[in-house]
Amino acid sequence: MIGALGSSWPLFLGMLLLMIGNGLQGTLLGIRGGIEGFSTIEMSVVMSAYFVGFLGGSRLAPILIQRVGHIRVFAALGSFISAILILYPTLTEPWAWILLRILIGFCFCGVYVTAESWLNDQATNQTRGMLLSIYMIVQMLGIVTAQYVLIFGDPSGFILFIVPSVLVSISFAPILLTVAPSPAFGTTTPMGFRRLFRSSPTGCVGMFLSGGVFAAMFGMSAVYGTLKGLSVTQISTFVASFYVGGLILQFPIGWISDRVDRRRVIMIVSALGGLSAALAVVFAGSFTALLIGGFMVGGLTNPLYALLLAYTNDYLQPEDMAGASGGLLFINGLGAILGPLALGVAMEAIGPRGFFLTISLLLLALAAYASWRATRRASISSDETAPYANVWAAATPVVLEVAQEVYAENVEEVGERPAAEATP
Repeated sequence: MIGALGSSWPLFLGMLLLMIGNGLQGTLLGIRGGIEGFSTIEMSVVMSAYFVGFLGGSRLAPILIQRVGHIRVFAALGSFISAILILYPTLTEPWAWILLRILIGFCFCGVYVTAESWLNDQATNQTRGMLLSIYMIVQMLGIVTAQYVLIFGDPSGFILFIVPSVLVSISFAPILLTVAPSPAFGTTTPMGFRRLFRSSPTGCVGMFLSGGVFAAMFGMSAVYGTLKGLSVTQISTFVASFYVGGLILQFPIGWISDRVDRRRVIMIVSALGGLSAALAVVFAGSFTALLIGGFMVGGLTNPLYALLLAYTNDYLQPEDMAGASGGLLFINGLGAILGPLALGVAMEAIGPRGFFLTISLLLLALAAYASWRATRRASISSDETAPYANVWAAATPVVLEVAQEVYAENVEEVGERPAAEATP
């Protein structure tokens, strides 16, 4: 373990800096858009655009890496990210931000895929699960840290756009100066959507809905804070509360899901998350209540992605798990694209309370669907399931396939899996 950490810490440091830069630009745009007079609908399209680019990057980045190599892709996309971050305050038009967000989403995905390929290449069967968990913690810490960098500058100026550009540029140094030679990069034959849905309808529907919830939190929480008239410090703290909750509750929920019917955990977690969001609507006049609501919603919904991934794997054979990752990633990405748009429409129609209300409806819809599915197919005993792996909703194809490898290795110790049943 110590050896694995010793060789991987430069990658973790570089990814921490990247996540600070990414987390800062997301919240900063939400505040700056209000200053520039962008409408809620315009900001929802801007925030959705990032996930359009990210989804495109998840498909095209592996092809680019295969053609020109890891280092060239990493350097080229990283340069684009630094440039885009500086262009935001110079092109304060909705159409320009939409295009830049698509491009930066693509670039961030490509950079993550490249760095994570190196990390996966350094891992062994014994250390892969541990490194994956540390990597997820580093990403969460980066986003939380970014929120407090925001309070040291003026969102209406240029400095806060320059800071993430510098952080992203610096992040390349520890990665490029210490990585081993570029690893071989292969792709997995994807599983068809129809077969994937027949294997786990709850997993597919849940991935779509949870993608919408995650994107709503990641992209629109700062917009909500701006509409509520919160100060920059309050907005930073509010946005951070979602990820602090996810960081703290991820492991306890995962531990419970390994010992209790996993579908029941999904139902309870999504129902509690929906209830927490509904209560945040009721008590939105209190900033303390908003922080508690953010903590609970983030803490209960951030683990949903990993829960749904684990639940889907419970109905797959080990040899099918890697192939299923591409379909699950695409389904989640579609939800992430549509989530901010739905939220923007709701907030435009009924004001800021549309933020938590939409999140509540999405989570309660997931709880209701999982409850209905419980009447259609019996659950698998917790004794026959593989241990939960810590993955969050911004996972790239590499992280998802690494998680699937961990599942496949663990499930071999559990024994033969039940064959997937046709959807009734």
